Amino acid sequence: MFVCHGNICRSPMAEMIMKKLVEEQNLSDRFVIDSAAVSTEELGNPIYPPAKRTLRLHNVPFTEHHARQVTRMDYDNYDLLICMDSYNIRWLNRFIPQGDPERKVHLLMEYTGVCRDVADPWYTGDFEATYKDVVEGCSKLLDTIA
Repeated sequence: MFVCHGNICRSPMAEMIMKKLVEEQNLSDRFVIDSAAVSTEELGNPIYPPAKRTLRLHNVPFTEHHARQVTRMDYDNYDLLICMDSYNIRWLNRFIPQGDPERKVHLLMEYTGVCRDVADPWYTGDFEATYKDVVEGCSKLLDTIA
């Protein structure tokens, strides 16, 4: 599960990019890939239009999406909760009693060897930079777990 603040930009981009990467390697039957928000600000909203445009530009298919908030059950149901930034990890701690006992919570970019945040295009306006980060992070994540 990919996690960001509102579940309308970075985490749904990561969800759709990872689904494409997994499909390209014929591994779709081995993965359940989803995304969620730590906040309630965008609940029910679709992928933000500039994020959709960026996905289309790079031929990344996407399905209908409605922002939702992460739950305690998500921690139980997913092997990994991949956050876009350290702020998301701090918020996620509200949903995970006693910290992260199973060590499921990680930053996406830590899989690239550089433990840093994926810039939030909501603030930067640079959806292309976010796309590049997410592709690099998802590719390395898939290499690690596949």
